[in-house]
Amino acid sequence: MLEWLVALCAVILVVVTWPRSTYFGPTSRPDASLRAPGSSPQGTSELQAGGHVPQAADRGESARTVALICKPSALANYLLKHCRTFSHYSPCVGWSWRASALLHSVYEACWPYDSPVQFVRDNLQLSDDGLVALDWAVPSYQRRRRTSSHSASPVLLIIPNSFGKFTRNVLKLCETALSHGYLPAVFNRRSHNGTPLTTLKLQQFGDPADLREAVRYIRHRQPAGRLYAVSESTGSGLLLSYLGECGSSSYMTAAVCLSPVFRCQSWFESGLCRPLQWALVLYQKVCLSRYKTVLGENVQTDALFSSCSLRGLEEALFCQTGQVGSAPAAPTGTSSLCNASGTWDSYWERNEPLRDVDEVAIPVLSVCAQDDPVRGDAQSTVPFELFETNPHFFLLLTGRGSHCGFSNRPDAGAAGGTESRWTDWSHGALLEFFRATTDFFAAEERAKQLAARRRGMGGGGGGRVFRHRSVSTCKRVPACSHNIHAIYNWQRSYTR
Repeated sequence: MLEWLVALCAVILVVVTWPRSTYFGPTSRPDASLRAPGSSPQGTSELQAGGHVPQAADRGESARTVALICKPSALANYLLKHCRTFSHYSPCVGWSWRASALLHSVYEACWPYDSPVQFVRDNLQLSDDGLVALDWAVPSYQRRRRTSSHSASPVLLIIPNSFGKFTRNVLKLCETALSHGYLPAVFNRRSHNGTPLTTLKLQQFGDPADLREAVRYIRHRQPAGRLYAVSESTGSGLLLSYLGECGSSSYMTAAVCLSPVFRCQSWFESGLCRPLQWALVLYQKVCLSRYKTVLGENVQTDALFSSCSLRGLEEALFCQTGQVGSAPAAPTGTSSLCNASGTWDSYWERNEPLRDVDEVAIPVLSVCAQDDPVRGDAQSTVPFELFETNPHFFLLLTGRGSHCGFSNRPDAGAAGGTESRWTDWSHGALLEFFRATTDFFAAEERAKQLAARRRGMGGGGGGRVFRHRSVSTCKRVPACSHNIHAIYNWQRSYTR
């Protein structure tokens, strides 16, 4: 029922208030193109690396392009050479509902998807007795059989949006990852998707403490497999916070953010149109209503369930200055507003996703669309300076794609139009990004070992000793610097 309400609000918004030209683009086939950082344009209208966002006058042409915006580096050149999926994007145009950014976004978020994937859940008990859940995706024919801990298959950790809803994008990503040999695991926050709420603590927007314990559990369970991470929408705030706080100790090889929201404080304040904001607030209230009695001990539930905005809901949950039932102070109206504003600002000082962005130590690809109706205008919501100056961040910017949409035309991915289904271009792009970064680092490691061997062989007596040693003795296997069982109590975790 909630999904139909959201769809109805979106249709009314499109028909009544939004101009048709915002959604329906030119009827010609888009010309997706990609250029290396710093190179000159060759007859295509696209965003340059470190360039500007096209204004309204040239936005019709920019809608046809794909651009990789990043700081020039060896890895960037390697990606441009080996990630052919980046330039093979052909979105829907013309008089079709898929050409509407808003309708496409609502469809991806609310429309059910008949997925052949099943999930096996691990409920993880954390150090404060709270519970988070990992849903491991398995094929339907596998009959919920668990994967061996000795498997060397890479693990793909998927972080859904911060509201906890399983979208079509998450389900299709699990299906695609399984077909490419990954072990997908979906991270569920406290109280999300049926995860029991065993403590009075809910996870703040950018608090990575629970995710950190979940990642270490994955490393404990699958020690032989590489770990990659993908986040969608507002869930990217949690992933970026984790990567910034953990730095080189994140245990991850690479990460991708699909349609991320970068400037989260301003987005909560005024970054979403009213109908979509009301729908998200209603969805959160429905999810929290089952815990109304227990949350009443620490949260002012009257303010929580009477709020009509995302900011009001977030403030009611995490920005209260006094205990429930205590008599409030009697400040003047002006000081009360300053106090609330100070609490709100201090909350985002601790939860803003880009607060520790300089500490990120792995490649991070962000896939964004200029017509994203949820994130807002790219000129003011995408931190282009971050991608132009930080060598670990890469931005794949498309003219069209909506929010977590990026549907590829049926004839775009196969010769002769043999493919009859709409495919998700972003999923193929992120998997190719993972493969390319892994191959790049493996080649760099081989080059270092070869250089070390040559130096050893040219060093006289030391070289003779080196020639009689196995090369494998030079490899160091990373090990945990702590006793993992002494800190975490996953032995008490249970499975549903």
